[in-house]
Amino acid sequence: MSDFVAEVQRLRARYPQGRSAVMGALRLAQERHGGWLPPEALREVADAMELTPAHVQAVATFYDMYNLEPVGRHIVEVCTNLSCALVGAKQVVDAFEEQLGIPPGETSDDGEVTLRLVECAGGCGYAPVVIVDGRYREPTKAEDVPGIVEELRGG
Repeated sequence: MSDFVAEVQRLRARYPQGRSAVMGALRLAQERHGGWLPPEALREVADAMELTPAHVQAVATFYDMYNLEPVGRHIVEVCTNLSCALVGAKQVVDAFEEQLGIPPGETSDDGEVTLRLVECAGGCGYAPVVIVDGRYREPTKAEDVPGIVEELRGG
């Protein structure tokens, strides 16, 4: 039994219904595959979980936290839900596009940064919310973006 399968089995053992561990198994697979889930990773999860590949893919495509395409070393997510939109999320997105030279949904040419839009980051009271590598930056204004990009680029 591979280390991955053993780890998935440990996850499954925590739940009365073993299939409930599918999200944790997807997270483990994504970590193993450099931050994204290629088709073979979905098959690995399905096999380890004794689920159909279609079920695993349905879960992976439903949630924003799973990447089905390669991503940059850094991931920048901008919340565009109503609360964030009302206080300048569009301007923040525009500033990231200008600084990174890419539209949302793309990765910079150097492979360093992926820019994504998310529907809701759950930080409505501190909008607009930007999530950088899983850490919330709130509130973020357009004028904050050059500094964030400089940090990401190692400056």
